[in-house]
Amino acid sequence: MKIAVGSDHCGFNLKMEMMPMLKEENEVMDFGCYSTDMADFPVISQKVCAAITSGEAERGIMFCSTGIGACIACNKVKGIRAGLCHDIYSAHQCVEHDNVQILCLGADIVGKYVVKDIIKAFLKAEFSTSEEFRKRVAMLDEMEK
Repeated sequence: MKIAVGSDHCGFNLKMEMMPMLKEENEVMDFGCYSTDMADFPVISQKVCAAITSGEAERGIMFCSTGIGACIACNKVKGIRAGLCHDIYSAHQCVEHDNVQILCLGADIVGKYVVKDIIKAFLKAEFSTSEEFRKRVAMLDEMEK
């Protein structure tokens, strides 16, 4: 799978810790930031979202302090559904029910071992073929028009 990843300075260290695991089975594109020097999450979020909307990447992961700012920024982009997940159930359910493309994680909220399981659940999940979920996602798409 092609994955777009990004972080601000607060999420940088966790992003870097997750990179070896991500690269084991995926093609990973890192859109920054590249150090713990201050970086604005809206700028990085836009780059990750652009990779998704252009089809360059299938899924995205954004790391910031709480994950909230990155999630807000990603959801401002037309065609993007981002989910803030701090547990394994939400990580797969957001894809299965809501066709979420970008996982947002809080580096100051969730420990690295749980984050590994969250990422694995998110990447393995597939959007449901159930009509009820497809209808709701179509309704979300209509809200953007």
